[in-house]
Amino acid sequence: MNVFPQRNQSFDKWRYLVLFILVGTIFGFYILRLFDIQILRGADFNAQAEENRTRIINEPAVRGTIYDRNGVILAQNVPSYNVVVIPGYLPEDEGDTQRIFRELSEIIDIPVSQGATDEESVRNFTPCYNDLGISEIVFIAGTNWPYDETALKCNVSKDVAMYVMENREEWPGIDVEISSVRQYPTGELTSEIIGFLGPIPAILEDYYVDLGFVANRDKVGYAGVEQSLNDTLAGTNGIREVEVNVAGEIIRNLSEPVDPIPGNDIYLTIDARLQAIAREALISEIDYWNNFGGRIISNSGVVAAMNPKTGEVLALVSYPNYENNRMERIIPGYYYEQLSNDPQDPLLNKGVTGEYPPGSVYKLTSALGVLNEGVVTPEYEINDPGSIFVIQRFYENDPGVPRQFVCWDQNGHGMVNYRWAIALSCNIYWHKVAGGYQDEVPNGGLGPWLMSEYAQALGYGSPTGIELPAESDGLVPNPTWKRINLGENWATGDTYSAAIGQGYVLSTPLQVLNSISTIANGGKLMDLTIVDSVVSANGTILQQMVPSVRWDITEEPLIETYDGNNPTGELKTVEPWVLQLANEGMRLVVTEGTASRYEIERHAELFRNDSSQSAGKTGTAEYCDDVAQSQGRCEFGKWPSHAWYVGYAPWTDAEIAVVAFVYNGTEGATLSAPVVRRVIDAYFELKAIDTAETP
Repeated sequence: MNVFPQRNQSFDKWRYLVLFILVGTIFGFYILRLFDIQILRGADFNAQAEENRTRIINEPAVRGTIYDRNGVILAQNVPSYNVVVIPGYLPEDEGDTQRIFRELSEIIDIPVSQGATDEESVRNFTPCYNDLGISEIVFIAGTNWPYDETALKCNVSKDVAMYVMENREEWPGIDVEISSVRQYPTGELTSEIIGFLGPIPAILEDYYVDLGFVANRDKVGYAGVEQSLNDTLAGTNGIREVEVNVAGEIIRNLSEPVDPIPGNDIYLTIDARLQAIAREALISEIDYWNNFGGRIISNSGVVAAMNPKTGEVLALVSYPNYENNRMERIIPGYYYEQLSNDPQDPLLNKGVTGEYPPGSVYKLTSALGVLNEGVVTPEYEINDPGSIFVIQRFYENDPGVPRQFVCWDQNGHGMVNYRWAIALSCNIYWHKVAGGYQDEVPNGGLGPWLMSEYAQALGYGSPTGIELPAESDGLVPNPTWKRINLGENWATGDTYSAAIGQGYVLSTPLQVLNSISTIANGGKLMDLTIVDSVVSANGTILQQMVPSVRWDITEEPLIETYDGNNPTGELKTVEPWVLQLANEGMRLVVTEGTASRYEIERHAELFRNDSSQSAGKTGTAEYCDDVAQSQGRCEFGKWPSHAWYVGYAPWTDAEIAVVAFVYNGTEGATLSAPVVRRVIDAYFELKAIDTAETP
């Protein structure tokens, strides 16, 4: 008898149903998942797979070379040899790998190992700029990018590079990468013009990446021509699409590579020889007076030279500047911080960005206006007693208060006419003709509105057009400007101050230079340029400098006329005879005026020998900026002063004009004028050499 209960041979139907549903659900899930992956999102996954399989390699373009007008190299690319490792190609045998590391260590002077690699070292790892050994560098590279080149030692000598290349068969995975480094043969002589390169700033990364640049590899201009003409110099990177395996090893090209297009070469209008002479003249003059006075009188200044007929800038010195070769590979943080914190602003080209009161060189704006508007005649004499009192008024019925205005010569110049007022830089004359004075110059003289019109006609208050970054536009004040910006009415004294380039008037050294060049050039205001030509890598001239006349003040009606303080809507030109008389006045400056004094014997011969037949204008401009205030020097009546001089030659048909500005230089005739004379004389000596003539 069977003691076990009889089991039901028929399995319950509901149990089968549950089993089928469970199995169906599992299969259905995988079928739906497969449908989603293959059909719905198939294209996305194919794209990701393709992306993992392919890589876009960006080939860097060669940056263009910068030359001076005579073909002297100012910026160039030089080869830099870097010893690199590709971890994926190192021998599988650890013994062979360590042998390579030991032999290589002796050649490139890097230890095989520096011990354990901490997390911070890995996170902050930068090829060439670390304290790791070869083993640690290989570990980091092999973990993250085994088939990419990683630099072990940068900028090795050519001999070391050749030795490594000769041993590549015995040292698999070790190679030499030849990269391009920007070098500046003239260094600080031209750094304020050329600038330097640096990594793409984070804030501009999207912009440059869209242009085809590679962040953290490609460099862009940070100052000077390197920055302003970066698009011209940089060229276009090449593109190569390749197939890689899972480890990142390149297998083959997937399409025809696009070769990089090299950048264009640029020839500047600068003459490196004249630049060197101008720089030496400025520094030596500053050093002489610092030693002579037994204290630091000045340590900052600008010298600029141009061709008045074409607008070509021949020299542009901003002192102090910086050594751009120190930024060849990286911008050293300590050095950049030192430059940034220097109160003399060596990173800025002060000839372009610096805004200063122009002082007496600005008197030529009034000089054109008072004759052209008939305020005085050329022979009309005005008395300079050394000082005058003017009633300072802020509105028409203001009873006002007396304010004294003085001439730089406290004894006065007596009776002076137009030419001698320029030659002697007679403050009282220009005060009176610009602002009016009793019956001597009735009806308020030239007035602030017309004075600003003539200043703008000479280029003040607007950029010169030079191809350098961050150019300032200066300041030509008038009653509307003061009311909007300072919330005050224009005062009588504002007109008197502006007439001699003081008060609110500000200008850059290049604006001063171009304004006087306009008079020397018969009224043609030129757009300044520093670019002579742009040449492609194959030698094709893409751009050739053509002189650009912004306007001719003797032909184009630019001066708006006024009825009192109200514009009439009528425009006028400047009469050529007015320019000629201003030119004659500046010739007198050199022959018998403020630039003809020989108090300093070391300059006597320089000024007596006027073989170039020059003309010019001195300027001494009082100032009270942040530096002067911090030193407690802004005492009324005893303000410090900048030194200006601008000259040109020959005065009858100028082919060179030069401005010298010395910060806190005290007096233009003494400190700045000798610098200009040396540059002018050097120009004609160089010209004689270049044309094989006897100087």
